[in-house]
Amino acid sequence: MAWVVDHTAPAAERPLRRERRPLPEPGPYDLLIKVRACGVCRTDLHLAEGDLPPRAPRRTPGHEIVGRVLAAGPAAEGFAPGDRVGAAWLAGTCGTCRYCTGGRENLCPDSRYTGWDVHGGYAEHVVTDSRFTYRLPEGPPDEELAPLLCAGIIGYRALRRAELPPGGALGIYGFGASAHLTAQLAIAQGASVHVLTRAEPARRLALELGAASAGGTYDDPPVPLDAAILFAPVGNLVPVALAALDRGGTLAVAGIHLTDIPVLGYQRHLFQERTLRSVTANTRADGRAYLSEVARHRPVVHVQPYPMSRADEALADLAGDRVTGVAVLVAEE
Repeated sequence: MAWVVDHTAPAAERPLRRERRPLPEPGPYDLLIKVRACGVCRTDLHLAEGDLPPRAPRRTPGHEIVGRVLAAGPAAEGFAPGDRVGAAWLAGTCGTCRYCTGGRENLCPDSRYTGWDVHGGYAEHVVTDSRFTYRLPEGPPDEELAPLLCAGIIGYRALRRAELPPGGALGIYGFGASAHLTAQLAIAQGASVHVLTRAEPARRLALELGAASAGGTYDDPPVPLDAAILFAPVGNLVPVALAALDRGGTLAVAGIHLTDIPVLGYQRHLFQERTLRSVTANTRADGRAYLSEVARHRPVVHVQPYPMSRADEALADLAGDRVTGVAVLVAEE
């Protein structure tokens, strides 16, 4: 069984449908994986609601996948049945363009993505390219590992792109799945974190996790920010966050989709060497580096679990801001 995007529509109208599919066959480099858990990401929501144009009809979403290898293709070296593995957003690249050979495979024009170009993890089984599949440790629960594979990795890259100086003040706008993991990473690295988000439960969670302050989305932070990350897909917040930066500060926009940005004023928003940057997907090196960080500083993952049979409900709850932390689909025996 697998969920597919039957048609694009608001999540409250349940655009996902569940259907029976034959067991997929792995290719030479592929792994056939029994899905144990899959995180519910805002990118899945953008796909279901049409903010991201579908790459193929009836695609299965989901790119924060934890599972066990059932079978491996003949060229899938180093993997065996029973291995615990994870699949993330980046599903494949050409490997030969100047971006791939220059260490920037996230910018490959022929890159492919799990749950967008190829079927994802809202299913009982999934096939992944072994070269883009991560080995996962035994021990942590499946539902706690799943969000690390996108929310964690993209937050790690966004933090790097923000160029936060050691011990600096980091502003985080929006406090969902990725933000609550990134905040913990920044705090572990010695930063003071200031969260600005509209939901009171999210502000409470931020303080519980060690944030120095938590205010409303459009509030001024208590100190000038050395760097900021925008997780909320709201273009109106770009000038707000830029205005909150200290001289030389950087704002990184972490989402794949953002509503239109209003006109910026040069003196107020960009002068004194303030920088605005986007974040595009991730490299496999980002994934490996983040998972190494997690091994040293295991984050508290606030999970709201849903059985796989209720994926449409989980997506609707995410759209309606009824998820604090991260929603995760869990396999049903």
